[in-house]
Amino acid sequence: MTPQKTMILKNETKAYCDGFNCTILESISDGVFTVDDQWQITSFNRAAELITGISRNEAIGRPCWEVFHSSLCEAECPLSQTRKSGKAVVGKVCYIVDAKGRRITISVSTSLLRNSRGEAVGAVETFRDLSAMESLRLKLEGDFDMGELISHSPAMQKVLELTPAVAETTSTVLIQGETGTGKELVAKTIHALSRGRESPFVAVNCSALPDTLLESELFGYKAGAFTGAQKDKPGRFAQARGGTLFLDEIGDISPAMQTKLLRVLQEKSYEPLGAVHSEKSDARIIAATNKDLEHLVEIKAFRQDLFYRINVVRIDLPPLRHRKEDIPFLVEHFVDRFNLLFNREIRGVDPQVLSILMSHDWPGNIRELENIIERAFVLCRQEEITRSHLPRDLILREQRAGEPLNMYSARQALEAGNISRALRQSQNNLSQAARLLGMHRSTLYRKMKKMGL
Repeated sequence: MTPQKTMILKNETKAYCDGFNCTILESISDGVFTVDDQWQITSFNRAAELITGISRNEAIGRPCWEVFHSSLCEAECPLSQTRKSGKAVVGKVCYIVDAKGRRITISVSTSLLRNSRGEAVGAVETFRDLSAMESLRLKLEGDFDMGELISHSPAMQKVLELTPAVAETTSTVLIQGETGTGKELVAKTIHALSRGRESPFVAVNCSALPDTLLESELFGYKAGAFTGAQKDKPGRFAQARGGTLFLDEIGDISPAMQTKLLRVLQEKSYEPLGAVHSEKSDARIIAATNKDLEHLVEIKAFRQDLFYRINVVRIDLPPLRHRKEDIPFLVEHFVDRFNLLFNREIRGVDPQVLSILMSHDWPGNIRELENIIERAFVLCRQEEITRSHLPRDLILREQRAGEPLNMYSARQALEAGNISRALRQSQNNLSQAARLLGMHRSTLYRKMKKMGL
């Protein structure tokens, strides 16, 4: 193509896109951008700015792959497919990484861009943010949810920083924490962020089964291995092939089972019951316990060599009583979840309820808090959860403590929740959030800094 022809096409593309933007593109919620024959972005609508976090001025004139960081860019670029074949691509699901490094699930559609003479002068790509829909799907299916890992507590910062780094490796992980702190949630999060996320996540509660059943559950068996074994049954190691095997409450397994598990970790192979040949295992192992394994090693109740094998990377989850500043955010998260599950429209909890929750020591940790909010949803027929919807023993326990309710802490927690909601609604635009909250931008910034938001 001659330089003169190229310049004519570029000018036609720009004129076409500018007119198109003015009439339609700015009024729709889907992101839209166009490229010329050199893959340079020629238009970028308002929705594209909001979804990607990149301004129109930054985007226009740059190659599309420098702006639109899609999981399809390298191998399966829809724009490239459309340019080569002339055929549209419709509703292809992928993800992009926005300006803040967040992964956003989207659906992409592409088509050729033609001038008034029917000549191809570039291509157009539209994309729709599916993250809200994906979040709803995961909640309704009971899949993992990052909600409980979102924290403003210094006690959780190491966990939040370590989890993505660990997910990039295949190292064995040991998660320690009290019952109800979310050990399986962390394990699912590591799996969901890992390269093997498309493979299964398989969980086994090691304390729930006696040795004989646990062995067949983990390793499987061959037909004829024992009476009633009429056909082969794959174990959890086989089911988790390529993915993650989560061994919960590993501190409760017997010394004999510890020996067999150690061999699997050392040799990356195992023998199903009744088998004559070993089978390979490439499942990533994540172990969890609510016990102090180092103490169990000291008293000879847990093998030292097995402890070293599973303690390659250790994540210690703090109990909820050590991260009480997260309670308002967790309450808001659970209210949102149960509103979806129960088709309700409860706004939240009143300050007195929040004060009681902030004063409680939470021996059952996050799971106990979740159960209390779920119980309140069953009883509540109003727009707000009140003291009357809390368990009687929780209220009596607070009364027996003989301390007045800390209303200042409740007000602080409620304010932190309101700021968090305003930031989400404004997509972290401080000026817009300040207007929503009815305060000056500098006041909002000062409060956010004080609260660690």
